[in-house]
Amino acid sequence: MVSGLPAEKNVGPEKATTAEVKSKKIDIDSPDTLINRELSWLSFARRVLALAEDPDLPLLERVKFAGIMGMLYDEFAMKRMGGIKRKIEKGKKKKKLSHGGLTPDEELEACRKELHKQAHLVSRLVQDELRPALAAAGIPIMEYAQLNEQQQAQMQRYFRESVEPILTPLAVDASHPFPFISNLGLNIAVEVTETKKKRNRFVRIKVPANRPRWVPLPGGGYVPLEQIIASNLKLLFPKAAGLNCYLFRVTRGAKDDPWERICLEDDEAELAPGCIIGMVTAELTARKFAGVTRLQMSADTPKKLQHWIAAQLNADPQDIILTESFLGLADLMGFQVEGYPELRDPPHEPVTHPRLCLLDPDDPAEIFTEIRRGDILLHHPYHSFDSSTLHFLQSAAVDPHVLAIKLTIYRTSSQSPIIQALVEAARQGKQVAVLVEITARFDEAPNIAWGRLLEQEGVHVAYGMERLKTHVKLALVVREEQDGIRRYVHVGTGNYHTGTARIYEDLGILSCDQELGANVAALFNELTGAMPSPGYGKLMVAPHNLREHFTELIHREIQHSQEGRPAGIRAKMNQLQDMRTVRELYRASQAGVPISLNVRGLCCLRAGVPGLSENIRVFSTLGRFLEHGRIYRFENGGNPEFFIGSADWMRRNLDRRMETMMPVTDPQLKQELEETLQVYENDNCSAWDMQPDGRYIQRRPLKGEACRAAQEVFINLISSQSLPGYKVSQKSHV
Repeated sequence: MVSGLPAEKNVGPEKATTAEVKSKKIDIDSPDTLINRELSWLSFARRVLALAEDPDLPLLERVKFAGIMGMLYDEFAMKRMGGIKRKIEKGKKKKKLSHGGLTPDEELEACRKELHKQAHLVSRLVQDELRPALAAAGIPIMEYAQLNEQQQAQMQRYFRESVEPILTPLAVDASHPFPFISNLGLNIAVEVTETKKKRNRFVRIKVPANRPRWVPLPGGGYVPLEQIIASNLKLLFPKAAGLNCYLFRVTRGAKDDPWERICLEDDEAELAPGCIIGMVTAELTARKFAGVTRLQMSADTPKKLQHWIAAQLNADPQDIILTESFLGLADLMGFQVEGYPELRDPPHEPVTHPRLCLLDPDDPAEIFTEIRRGDILLHHPYHSFDSSTLHFLQSAAVDPHVLAIKLTIYRTSSQSPIIQALVEAARQGKQVAVLVEITARFDEAPNIAWGRLLEQEGVHVAYGMERLKTHVKLALVVREEQDGIRRYVHVGTGNYHTGTARIYEDLGILSCDQELGANVAALFNELTGAMPSPGYGKLMVAPHNLREHFTELIHREIQHSQEGRPAGIRAKMNQLQDMRTVRELYRASQAGVPISLNVRGLCCLRAGVPGLSENIRVFSTLGRFLEHGRIYRFENGGNPEFFIGSADWMRRNLDRRMETMMPVTDPQLKQELEETLQVYENDNCSAWDMQPDGRYIQRRPLKGEACRAAQEVFINLISSQSLPGYKVSQKSHV
């Protein structure tokens, strides 16, 4: 049985048919009940690739998605391929099977094959479709050889004045060892033929990352920086008899998270205060020198040179990927051109939540008055983050009645207005405490910098929890009012990041429910004081009780189904991988519980398999925004319960991270979440349904049926909400 196949648009798998899957009875504990995690992730990448391939999308959006594909492949090669290789190195004697029943060697080979296949597809897409379409639109990315004499003269002048002064040619010979090649940098391999010498000299030139990759041409169009350099190397090597240039790019494996390594390797480790900063700093240094997991080269690179460079880098020749298109496709996300609105999605401007529309921006107390009227459900990026969550924190910073602010920072933006608000609050004498998670993957360095800046301003900064990554999304404001101290909270599914809040779909709730506020305060005391709370009240908290609560909720649905009461599970999440949860869902399906799971990315559960999961449906929603919100709904015998928070059904979220989920009890908010889930269910063009054999098939409108893309529905629905008709929750905290 196939352990998991990457999705191909309307194309079936090669090794197994749906009929074969149906004919084989699967034991619930068999590895075949799970789809391989890494192959499922690559299946998600295939679905994103379909957006770049879609001729109905505006051209510059397709170019952006091609850049996103480059970023996704970079991340996969660093994190996932690097992880598999470490697993092989550590477990040469133990051939432990992964999800889907593959050995690490089989897993590596399957991932390598699929990654190479997808890389070829993206390369051909860029060369055969996107570049010709850009040229037809009047914004070509040109080959240097296509430039006329005037343009070449202009680019030569640009090279002399702006590029050549910062280049450093590094030769390789008896006295010059092969240079260190940094992760994801673009390099030119130059074979220099010298007069009267029999052998060519190898010289490496790094393409500077502090120059624009796409250099604008006077009169329109662009030319890649690496081609400007390669075509003007005669100016660097005036005495060379000949020059041959090829491009290459190295991807190095990201190391394990520091806390995960401690947890898995040394349960008795004790760390001195401040050790985590040194550990993460050392991790960042080690990452620069990690082993090679991918070696990209231009397709015209001679095979002998390919293998020589691979040998110098101690790279496996099987990890060489040849491409006829650009190396470093992620740079296409930075391909910015002025004008051409017809080549982009219609601009989306988030709207202020109707409950917050009439707030006086000069009166910081008004938002707290509005929250006391009832909980507020925010849905970003349709609701403005700036006029809701950011305004909440900025108001707290300057409101004279606010005594304290507490916040978790997992990722945030450069020049973050949230950081500025916290600094202002500290300067005004408020108690400010921030949990900065400095092991957030690939954001370690900026988070260390933010933490040090905040400390210098008098903010109490805690750098994560010992042995646990902190992934919670919580803000707490303590305010002194006429009737005493009152707590206000924001519980979210996304990071406090003003940039991603415009392109990530996320949910958040503003509340002054005093029991919830006390629970959040207790959790913050644990986050900063490192002492677990005796209880968490309304909150479900990982790793303490979140897994147990979710398991109990699934078991309750099984009991409802067995006793003839309404039962069902509907959930929206980013990823689903936890084996124990998957098997509980299989048991629920076998008990007749209908289950619908909207899982954006990887999913190790096999949906729709008779005798195993015929009552489970899995689909994935993709669009212009990155789906990031988490909603869990349990039918509960006809009295549905809803939860939102930071956790996916991943082992890391349930066992190795601090996560929170909160129950949503306000009837109005429950109805809004019900409608939100229904919009996703009704999507007929941007959702992909998993098949029993692991494929995903994109939904298509029926003949004569209007297209219902969930994200467009939300844009229209939320933008059209009018303040007078907005129904305010009946519950009040006044």
